[in-house]
Amino acid sequence: MAPPRQLALTLEHAESLDREDFLTGPSNAAALALIESWPDWPNRALALVGPEGCGKSHLAAIWAQTAGARLVAARALDHSMVPAALTTGALVVEDLASGEFDERVLFHLLNLAREDEAFLLLTTRTAPAGWNVMVRDLGSRLKSLPVIVMAPPDDALFRAVLVKLFTDRQIAVDENLIGYLATRIERSFAAAREVVQRLDREALQRKRPLSRALAAEILHLPAT
Repeated sequence: MAPPRQLALTLEHAESLDREDFLTGPSNAAALALIESWPDWPNRALALVGPEGCGKSHLAAIWAQTAGARLVAARALDHSMVPAALTTGALVVEDLASGEFDERVLFHLLNLAREDEAFLLLTTRTAPAGWNVMVRDLGSRLKSLPVIVMAPPDDALFRAVLVKLFTDRQIAVDENLIGYLATRIERSFAAAREVVQRLDREALQRKRPLSRALAAEILHLPAT
């Protein structure tokens, strides 16, 4: 009978959302510049668009701290929160997705932001102009909404993200492992986060230090 494997505790590893911990590169430089240009925005409402895990929430947190904005999840939008939503003069609505939010509430928020001269930042994975919405006036507003696009990371930024994710978990890794992973896993922040979490968990369970060889074994990747 095989000996029992050690159970690794599933612990939350908080990622810093401070400005100094935001990693920049060609894929997100324009988005960061626009966030930092506040309040000199082209419009009081903007959409921050990019794939899962690309840093939208980090940028939104940076802006929220600067602008004194409240943050609300798109799934939590309801009519009761509209009157007080913009009391600080700024609001972030996170993780909007077509068909998964109350259209009338968002329409009222856009109107309220205009009337009160407040600022509204929306984060989403796809451009709002392409959404199929039932409220016609909301569709018009979304089509005219300025969009900040965050692209997939380049090689240098992706490697830096991997290093940061390991560092957040207090795992020391060498450049050899980072280079190995960066050229073999999907180039997205979401994939990097998932891989780092898996490697950390498996290394703990196997009671082995994390290395290139162990990573290849865990992820079923070629060793060379």
